[in-house]
Amino acid sequence: MFYIALLILFGLLFLLAELVLLPGVSIGAILSLLCYGSSIYLAFAGHGAVAGTVTIAIILVLSLLVIVVALRAKTWQRFSLRQEIRSSSMPVTPAEVLKVGERGTTVSRLSPMGKVEIDGHTYEAKSQGPYIDPKRAVEVVGFENFSVVVRPVAERSN
Repeated sequence: MFYIALLILFGLLFLLAELVLLPGVSIGAILSLLCYGSSIYLAFAGHGAVAGTVTIAIILVLSLLVIVVALRAKTWQRFSLRQEIRSSSMPVTPAEVLKVGERGTTVSRLSPMGKVEIDGHTYEAKSQGPYIDPKRAVEVVGFENFSVVVRPVAERSN
């Protein structure tokens, strides 16, 4: 009886590991089924049909109990992250700093995305129209998400 109880206990532990620690891997489920099958075999072979049937009933009840406890919300809260992230990768959007009409130069080629420098700061930019080569004058015409929308400044002929 000791080995049967031990195999059932290991089966429950492997089932719990499958549900909580290794979901989707199936190693815990396979080991759990092996332990359950071995305990059922030992119960039938060594103690008869009544003990085998009782063993099956015990395994079903305890497995159901482990599944219910493992899938409750409070169980998962113990493993969940409780820390809040209050920072962002870009604390200030370009729209808060720049205004439509400001001018700068392209740092890289805008095809259609690239980098522009305006007032000594570098921003991610998107060309409103065609590609814009590096070191060309551009003008801010709008904002899209965290990008500055620019267009090339028409050069005046003298």
